[in-house]
Amino acid sequence: MKKRICFLLPLVFFCCYGNAQPPVYSLSAVPASLKEKASIITHEEDILFEVTDIDRATLTVHKVFTVLSKSGKDALLFNEYSNKIVKLDDAEIKVYDAAGKQVAKYKKKDMFTTAVGEGLVEDGSVTYFEVQASGFPITVEFNYVQEYRGTLFYPGYFIQSSAEAVQRSSYTAKVPAALGLRYKTKNIDLQPVITQEDKYKIYKWSVKDLAPIEYEEGAVSFSGRYPGVVLAPNQFKVYDVEGDMSSWQKFGMWEHGLIQGLDALPEERKQFFQQLVKNAATEREKIKLVYEYLQKNFRYVSIQLGIGGFKPFPALFTDQKKYGDCKGLSFYTYSVLKALGIKSYVALINREYNDEPADPQFPCNEFNHMILCVPGKSDTIWLECTGKTHDFGSLDPSTYNRNALLITEQGGVLVPTPSDKAGSNIFSSKSVVEMAEDGSGRTKTMIEVSGEYKEDFINHLFAEKSDDQKIFLQRYIKFKQPDAFSVKQNNDHAKTVAEIELLFEKIQEFTAGSKMFLGMGMYKLFSFDLPTAKERRLDYYFHHPLTKTDTTVYKLPAGYVKDVLPEEKKLSCAYAGFTARSWFEEKENAVYITATLTLLTNRIPAAKYAEVKQFFDDVKKYNAGHVVVKKAG
Repeated sequence: MKKRICFLLPLVFFCCYGNAQPPVYSLSAVPASLKEKASIITHEEDILFEVTDIDRATLTVHKVFTVLSKSGKDALLFNEYSNKIVKLDDAEIKVYDAAGKQVAKYKKKDMFTTAVGEGLVEDGSVTYFEVQASGFPITVEFNYVQEYRGTLFYPGYFIQSSAEAVQRSSYTAKVPAALGLRYKTKNIDLQPVITQEDKYKIYKWSVKDLAPIEYEEGAVSFSGRYPGVVLAPNQFKVYDVEGDMSSWQKFGMWEHGLIQGLDALPEERKQFFQQLVKNAATEREKIKLVYEYLQKNFRYVSIQLGIGGFKPFPALFTDQKKYGDCKGLSFYTYSVLKALGIKSYVALINREYNDEPADPQFPCNEFNHMILCVPGKSDTIWLECTGKTHDFGSLDPSTYNRNALLITEQGGVLVPTPSDKAGSNIFSSKSVVEMAEDGSGRTKTMIEVSGEYKEDFINHLFAEKSDDQKIFLQRYIKFKQPDAFSVKQNNDHAKTVAEIELLFEKIQEFTAGSKMFLGMGMYKLFSFDLPTAKERRLDYYFHHPLTKTDTTVYKLPAGYVKDVLPEEKKLSCAYAGFTARSWFEEKENAVYITATLTLLTNRIPAAKYAEVKQFFDDVKKYNAGHVVVKKAG
């Protein structure tokens, strides 16, 4: 797929590819409607994707653009992968001054190339180059060529990104008529001009004078947010194996062919796993024992699906090395379960954050991850085999609410993964605050977490050094800065529990005369600002559904009593609910505050976003209130 690549340089004008006199691109000639709210102006772009055979193709890109301000600086990074399928054949960046004079040129040999895949397997490389801008605006030309030694991927046409105006852009796909192609538009009504040239069929998409699109925080991922065209082959060939992508079933047959014969395990390893599960009463217990063994004894290495290939390591390789990528670990688990007589299926899935599910009506290879599905008579078990700390039977938030392609003996079957639930991600805290008369105090907090919160606590709070833990407590949990603290993981609970002690010189937020104003709990259930709701076009995504509860007990110093307590609060909208109340326990001389927040889904339709934003604004407003206590008498 075409990556957003950009390079910078000094000013506003620049040249066409070739030896002709470079034309001058003046910002004064760009219509005001295009410059308004733009960070990048694409003056011209020509992309040619030419398929010469079922396993040979070339992508040629020429682009001229001006970066207007620092906010568009990401466009200054050139970043292209090479692997056994796609190779960056040549690349060139040119920079021009305001008079159209070339002031710098960078060839591929001037760029940086580094291996990917942690150096553990022969995987691929990335070539990158960032031109350092001395000022803005900057006008740049880049040209590059990629050679395809397989046609599993047809690069898409991504027309523009946020704050990018386009004066002229075109994408031409030239394919043998016998092969053809399929295409699908996203966020734009754009049809190609189709012509015939000898044995080739030519598709050309063209646009001009596109005003910039304003960025909307929290929207769907890049591929679903901006206008573009997705392309896919009917027939393809890669790894010297031909395949058919005209249906999900046929595409799955190709992947199934890749894994044939790779699941063999030595007899002694089969016996080991049989002994491991011999006392399990049910099939589910057997699967759980295997999964937990994998978590404790195998290491995940990050080799992105599609870069490291679609063919997993043989099960024997993974068993001996004790490491693997997503497809290696998933296929290994599949192989072990097969040896135990348990049926499972590896499944291709897209785990890009907030991306859209695979389209049932448009078979296309947009997968970048592999998981495992174990069907049962009454319950289907989904396994994220790369997760050291994932609960058995749970997925990562990035793979809930998606469509996964099960690889079966009969071919591919596209099925939905489970929906993430509020009860899957629980954050429950209780703080007991011992206060002194001068406002100082000690807090003992117990936080019980599950789901995504568990991942964060294990990977950050429990695994980090003291300074990093302090940052986590302040930035993530949003505790006020302590003067001293300690963190301990409580291993006596079935769930993940953190025991946190905090020492403060001042518990209260402020003092007025004999009164102390205390916060609405040591932990605020919601504390950040949602983006504006004005003219929202795209759905908004939270990271995940959730259930949060907090109880704070302020044990008042001798001589202090409650003065003002907030009223009970109940808030709700179509996708969330919040309740809170407080009371005074006279025998304990303590103020209790409890609150619960529930978010039912992570995806909020654009039409409902204003309502949801208002709800969370009201929650935050309540959290900004105070409990007031005072000296008695």
